[in-house]
Amino acid sequence: MPTLYKIPESVLVVIYTPALDVLLIERADHPCFWQSVTGSKARADGPLEQACTREVLEETGIDVGSAGAALHDWRLTNTYDIYPRWRYRYAPGVTRNTEHVFGLALPSRTPITLNPREHTAHKWLPWREAAEQCFSPSNAEAILLLPRFVLVS
Repeated sequence: MPTLYKIPESVLVVIYTPALDVLLIERADHPCFWQSVTGSKARADGPLEQACTREVLEETGIDVGSAGAALHDWRLTNTYDIYPRWRYRYAPGVTRNTEHVFGLALPSRTPITLNPREHTAHKWLPWREAAEQCFSPSNAEAILLLPRFVLVS
């Protein structure tokens, strides 16, 4: 039976190209809030990779299984306070979320199909500029680590 509340465990997926251009999407519910793809697990026991695949497709139209796309678990976890404006989405008393960071390497910039209920615009930016545009500190920090993970991966 599906839960009425979001599970306080989520994924952050930094989508990038070999030139280290990063995709950012603008939240529909908060204009000027730019971010990478994010989303909660659908089931508490669901695999993180499944959450990544689902959220990337829902938010950008990108099929993670397509040729040339490579999803990498960066093995980074952030635990943070859920912004008060979004706590109503979680069970009463839940105030913290655990976020798992992934990277999605694409061979080049790709066309984006936004879900207009969630996001209103997108842009590709060089990685440092993308980090500066993010409203979320954990998202900005993940983008700033991008060169390290590209070299290691």
